[in-house]
Amino acid sequence: MADPTIHHDPVQTDDHPAGFPDSGQLAAGAPTISLKGLLLPLVLGLGVLGIIAWYTWDEGAFGQFIKAVNPWIMLAALGATAARVWFGGWRISFVSRHSLGFKAGIRCQLMWDFASNISPSVVGGAPLTAYYIARESRVTSMETKASRRGPIAIGDASAVMTYVMLLDQVWFALSVPVILVASIYMDVIPAAAGTVGLWTAMIYFVTLMAYAAVFAYATLFHPELLSRIAATLFKLPLLRRFRERVLKEMEQFAERSAVLRKQKKDFFLRGFGLTAGTWLARYSLAVLVIWSFVPDVDTLLLTMRSIAQTISSLIMPTPGGAGGIEGLYALFFGDLLPSAALIVPSLLTWRILGYYIFLVMGVTISTRHLQRTSGTSD
Repeated sequence: MADPTIHHDPVQTDDHPAGFPDSGQLAAGAPTISLKGLLLPLVLGLGVLGIIAWYTWDEGAFGQFIKAVNPWIMLAALGATAARVWFGGWRISFVSRHSLGFKAGIRCQLMWDFASNISPSVVGGAPLTAYYIARESRVTSMETKASRRGPIAIGDASAVMTYVMLLDQVWFALSVPVILVASIYMDVIPAAAGTVGLWTAMIYFVTLMAYAAVFAYATLFHPELLSRIAATLFKLPLLRRFRERVLKEMEQFAERSAVLRKQKKDFFLRGFGLTAGTWLARYSLAVLVIWSFVPDVDTLLLTMRSIAQTISSLIMPTPGGAGGIEGLYALFFGDLLPSAALIVPSLLTWRILGYYIFLVMGVTISTRHLQRTSGTSD
């Protein structure tokens, strides 16, 4: 697994050497993708889109939208989607200490986006992505016969995802103060949310910031803190049956945290820089889509609302936040558009570039991966 051109060891646990478990081991714990998992987010997302269209529909809305669009800014929106994948793939490759090449990192990022879109937002697609990283590294290693890059064990892949998720948590913890400060000077939370909605959002943002800070601190310095919290929480009657499984996972988490603490400062700094690129690209998508047909929009307010809307979508219980995210788009951006009739065409454009395209790519990559796996299994 080690690359002689890299001066540091890959993120790897002592209990999971740089070898790959056999197919039986992987198949036993392999996450699965079901047709229901693919159809449910489509039905939810398009269903809410249909409800919004019912109340805002105007026969000439799509024609008005197309005529108003600045093609260069819309092209930049497409570029933002590409940048999100580019930075994300680079980050996964970097965190793996280049045991995954850049192209493999891109494929893993696309798989993560796909897995996240068919999993509840509060769960995410990390387990499926860790499994895919391990399988991808094995297939790549067998195809290239490269001695410099060996396959990544499933435990090492989980360590990679643990660190990537840590970077995301740090980013969320830093994004929330930006929203809170901006809310003093502008209506980051739209008036349509009402007083209850405003205070609910503020409590949520502060809670998220506190959680992200505790998660980052515990991961890097005191993983036993999370273990104690989990042990206490899963004593509750409704959660007790999951206690043994969770505590076992927390033991593995502590091992991965110990590896992270051994990394040098530049590892964290460069990883955070790639994380910033990934999330700034995500935030900019809605900004560019709306700016492309509303040239006089307040771009600063639009940017702050894009950050708030993105962070608000993290707690959606549906796959990929489908249904809820469409509602959040209408809430956060509806009053910034020239007319309510333009919500649906702009929302559909935004979801195609930031959501549906990843469903298509995920199915394509999964199919290709199965073909490559069967081709290298002999």
